[in-house]
Amino acid sequence: MRDRPEDVDEGELSRVLDKWGIGAASLAYAPVGFGDHHWIAADDRGRKWFVTVADLELKNGQGSQAALRGLRKAMDTAAALRDQEKLDFVVAPLRAADGETVHRLGPRYALSVFPFVEGVAGDFDQPLTPQERGAVLDLLAELHRQTPPASTPVLHAELSMRGLLEKALEGVISWAGGPFAEPARTLLSGRAPGLRQRLEEFDRLVKELKESHRAPVVTHGEPHPGNLLRLEDRYLMVDWDTVGLASPERDLWSVVREPEDLARYAKAGGRMPDASALTLYRLRWDLEEVSIYVDWFRAPHDRSLDMEQAWDGLVGAVERLTDKAPEKRQTLR
Repeated sequence: MRDRPEDVDEGELSRVLDKWGIGAASLAYAPVGFGDHHWIAADDRGRKWFVTVADLELKNGQGSQAALRGLRKAMDTAAALRDQEKLDFVVAPLRAADGETVHRLGPRYALSVFPFVEGVAGDFDQPLTPQERGAVLDLLAELHRQTPPASTPVLHAELSMRGLLEKALEGVISWAGGPFAEPARTLLSGRAPGLRQRLEEFDRLVKELKESHRAPVVTHGEPHPGNLLRLEDRYLMVDWDTVGLASPERDLWSVVREPEDLARYAKAGGRMPDASALTLYRLRWDLEEVSIYVDWFRAPHDRSLDMEQAWDGLVGAVERLTDKAPEKRQTLR
């Protein structure tokens, strides 16, 4: 996130870092990524760590305790993939002295520590060349072949906040107020018929997936260029908080672009991706985006760089789902 959270005390953050044996001489906020907050910690010997602080209240819409349990499972899974399965492309959290990958930072946040990697990061919507897509597909095929660690979360295709989205389309949720509340309400109201049609399509595809009885695999969840680090001639994958057991198409939909991509994955992964499952997870991504941003904008909020980015994300997802020509975006600056 680009906006540093004002309620995170860096003194307390340093004290929690002691659990990893890190005596941080300096902490620098890193305005990168979207969703979590990040700092770079350094000690007086020049060693560095990448510190991630997750806002549990924004994680899954199910409360901070459920979010914390889910985050621990995900981080433990990533650590196991690196340490037990020896996947060297997994940038996983380091374990604290007590063996934990996640520790509380006050009532709202949770902290994880990662090795500091001097790689070149990509952007979320950055196009990849065929060669680059092939390299990512090879990594995903290797990931999908792994025996799932015991901690791997089991994920279902259904939407995590379906009830909230349906109430928003019905116009029966309350909007607490903020600069994006009324524009979000108006946007959903105007596009409600189209969004309901996509929900019906989504339900049909979920039913088809369940009836296919395809074995789930370990998936990353968001292997887009923003979660890739180029290190010399190879890629590393970061942000494993979305890891979980699911259909491989959960990863593949955002990478494949050509029939050659499908053939490459089939050769490396041992099975051909399913076209309807690819459509399902592409659709699910946008529906989840809409649900998440509705949850943000219905709560009290202020104008910020992150909220402006969220607004753009909501508009983009709604436009893709309703399959209309992009309308002139409302200026809220």
